[in-house]
Amino acid sequence: MPGLQEPYRTSLEAFLNYLTLERNFSGNTRASYLNDLGRYLSWLQSAGVAPSEAVPGDIRKFILELHEIGLEASSVARNISAIRSFHKFLVTERLSESNPSENIHQPRQGRYLPCVLTVDEMMRLLDAPLRQHPPGKYLIRDKAMLEFLYATGVRVSELTGLTQQSLYLDGGFVRVFGKGSKERLVPIGESAATWVKRYQEELRPSLAGPRAQDTLFLSGRGSGMSRMAAWNIVRQYTVIAGIEKAVSPHTFRHTFATHLLEGGADLRAVQEMLGHSSIIATQIYTHIDRSFIKEVHRTFHPRG
Repeated sequence: MPGLQEPYRTSLEAFLNYLTLERNFSGNTRASYLNDLGRYLSWLQSAGVAPSEAVPGDIRKFILELHEIGLEASSVARNISAIRSFHKFLVTERLSESNPSENIHQPRQGRYLPCVLTVDEMMRLLDAPLRQHPPGKYLIRDKAMLEFLYATGVRVSELTGLTQQSLYLDGGFVRVFGKGSKERLVPIGESAATWVKRYQEELRPSLAGPRAQDTLFLSGRGSGMSRMAAWNIVRQYTVIAGIEKAVSPHTFRHTFATHLLEGGADLRAVQEMLGHSSIIATQIYTHIDRSFIKEVHRTFHPRG
C-alpha cells in the first residue's frame, strides 16, 4: 500500500498472500482487508509502533479514532475483525510474540434493517429503462441487468463477475460464485432470462472488445463492468422511476429476499439462494417481513 514503510508493508503483504493462497479468499475480500489494515498500519506507522510491538492500548486508541471520524459500528467491527486476524497471523508465523488484540471487544451494533422496495416500486424501477426518452443507448443491457438483479438476488460483485458460461437459461438457472469462491445455483425467472438472451443477441456482440473475454455484462468501453458503474446505472433508473429511497444494487438483493418471504418462501431456501453460510444472516429479512405486516395492520385495521 502506498506510503507504508518496512516492516509495515512486508507484514501486510505476507498476510494478504496468506488470505489468497491458504484461505482462498476472493479478490473483493482481500481488497477489504487491504483497505482496513492499510489504515491501521498507517496509524501505527505514524505513531512509531511496529506491528510486532503493538499493545492493546494502541489498538484501543486506533478504534477510538475510528469512532471519532464517524465510522458506523458495523465498519468499526469489521476493522476490529481484520486487526484480530492480522495479529493472530503474526503470532502463528512467529513474526510477533504476542497477540495484542485478543481481549479487544467488538462494539455493540444496532439491528440494521436494509432499504427494501415495495412490489409496485420494484415494477416501476424494472420498467424505467423502457420509459427513458429518448431511449438509452444501452437500454437492453440495463433492462437485462435490473431484471437479473431482482430475479436472482445476487451481490453486485457476483453480477459484474458473471460469465456467459455460467448461464443455463433454458434450464432456468445461473451458476454464481460468491464469497470465498463458493459456488451455488440460483433460479432465474422467465422475464430476466428473456431480457438476458436479447442482450446477448442484440447488443453484447457490438459492445465486446478485446478485454471482454466471456464476461456477461459489458461497459461501453467493451470490458467488464465495474461495481461503481452498476451502482450508477441503478441510481439513474431510480430517478427515472421517481423513487426517493436510497436504492443501490444491494437493495435488489434485500428486496428479492423480502418479497420471497412475504410470499411464503421457506427461510432455508432463501438462505441457499442468497449464498449465506449461516441462516442467522438470512433471518434479518424475517424482521423486515414483520415490519411489513405491522404496516399493513396499521394502514387497514379500523383501530390501527
